[in-house]
Amino acid sequence: MDTPIELPNENRLRNRLTNMVAVSIALLAAFMAVTKVKDDNLVQAMVQAKSDAVDTWSQYQAKRLRQALLDSSLDQATALRASAPPATAAMLDEQIRHYKSEIERYKAEEAELQTKAKAKEAEYDTLNYRDDQFDLSDAALSVAIAMLAVVALTNKHWLLWISWVFAVFGVAMGLAGLLGWHLHPDWLTKLLT
Repeated sequence: MDTPIELPNENRLRNRLTNMVAVSIALLAAFMAVTKVKDDNLVQAMVQAKSDAVDTWSQYQAKRLRQALLDSSLDQATALRASAPPATAAMLDEQIRHYKSEIERYKAEEAELQTKAKAKEAEYDTLNYRDDQFDLSDAALSVAIAMLAVVALTNKHWLLWISWVFAVFGVAMGLAGLLGWHLHPDWLTKLLT
């Protein structure tokens, strides 16, 4: 049986390639672990922001309903006031003042709630932007690691370089998410959503 003879130089090149693959996988896996923790915390904050926005909009709607009821009551009291005897008119005047003050209070509270709800929605959008960055990082790094596994089996140097391109993109997106950089390939996120 003829077995191919490995040359010392070939072994050295294969070991060097294997070492580069191993180090690349270890570094990418560690980076993915860090970004995964941050992404999970970010998702929790997104859930809280969305929940707060929904709760605030519910409060806003409740205030709007109460104001509508007060508007109707004010209209009724005003109509009754026009034909009421003097003793009843004074009581209705007091009721009308009360309705008007309550309506103004509800309008102010509605404006505050609307501003608060919009702020929570904006917070959610900001967090979602960063979540997209982490998702793209995770996907690119997963592809890079899978390609590195193939490099380890096939010893294809050109595939190593392609895997590193995915790795660089993944690390850049992960760093963008971690550091709040404005790096977001909208076309890619739209394609994937």
